[in-house]
Amino acid sequence: MTQGIELGIYSFGDATPDPATGRAIDVGQRVRDLVDEIVLADEVGLDVFGVGEHHRPDFPVSSPAVVLAAAAARTSRIRLTSAVTVLSSDDPVRVFQDFATIDLISQGRAEIMAGRGSFIESFPLFGYDLADYQGLFLEKLDLLLQLREEEVVTWSGSRRAPIEGRAVHPRPQQERLPIWIAVGGTPQSVVNAAARGLPISVAIIGAAAQPFIPFVNLYREALEEFGHDPAAVPVSIGSHGFIADTSQKAADISAPGIMAAMNQIGSERGWGSQIDRAQFDRMRQPHGALMVGSPAEVTEKILAEYEMFGNRRVLLHMGVGNPPHADMMRAIELYGTEVAPAVRKEIARLDAAAPVGAR
Repeated sequence: MTQGIELGIYSFGDATPDPATGRAIDVGQRVRDLVDEIVLADEVGLDVFGVGEHHRPDFPVSSPAVVLAAAAARTSRIRLTSAVTVLSSDDPVRVFQDFATIDLISQGRAEIMAGRGSFIESFPLFGYDLADYQGLFLEKLDLLLQLREEEVVTWSGSRRAPIEGRAVHPRPQQERLPIWIAVGGTPQSVVNAAARGLPISVAIIGAAAQPFIPFVNLYREALEEFGHDPAAVPVSIGSHGFIADTSQKAADISAPGIMAAMNQIGSERGWGSQIDRAQFDRMRQPHGALMVGSPAEVTEKILAEYEMFGNRRVLLHMGVGNPPHADMMRAIELYGTEVAPAVRKEIARLDAAAPVGAR
């Protein structure tokens, strides 16, 4: 595997109502702000930006490809990925075509992060049966992988009309469009990804990182069992995060939105207890789930996770609960100008001292 680490952001473009006033957000402005955030991330030297797909009022991006295409035209270096594409309720041919188009606009910077999705609104919306949750994803994933490898496709399955020797265009600029699998903690998910030799993006949301170590180890063991080199297939780690000039400022800016967003989802799913400020602050501690703090604190937590997982990508889920746009832009600036250089320097030192295969 190439040494070093990629540092990036993913966002759902949250349009959560202001938790203090209850005022609704201008959705058009929020989407335009999201594109500006991607542009700034490119300018400050971050490596990747992901945009998630949802079909609900508080997350207005139903089509990550459209937002990423807008960003592709205004950026020059940053990689652009979905985070995630809900493949189970989409058509793999259209997904491939959309991201091939982004790849052409961006001159080879597009990626797809495919997942089942943590929300289910898209299934009834597009006429799919939730009882077929697993089967839909795997069948469509295998078609997507075939589309990546073959320009003229012949395919048949049980959940979509067959394709009889049809050419699929456009083709991307990259020889093989990168496809990642988003996983949340289900062992079978990582085994399925490993069987296909696909990199995974692990979402560590609302929980400490340490319990995920066996999960990542299982993935690498499965890669080897299926004949893939674990050192050649990267792992990405994603966590809720926010950065400000001081630790207290980072907490004060991000806490209302993160608590509101997590408590709303918790109430929808019947989790019971609600997160209060005391619990939020505990989650910011060195072994907590949140990468919220000063540049030095976030740097330290990223490096601690690297020591646990040997991951080659970090994605901070920033903008949770829709913090003020100016504060979000400052967080991105600090990430790119202070956190990223410090992390890269230390990981280069660690890699030189003990290559990843020796860890």
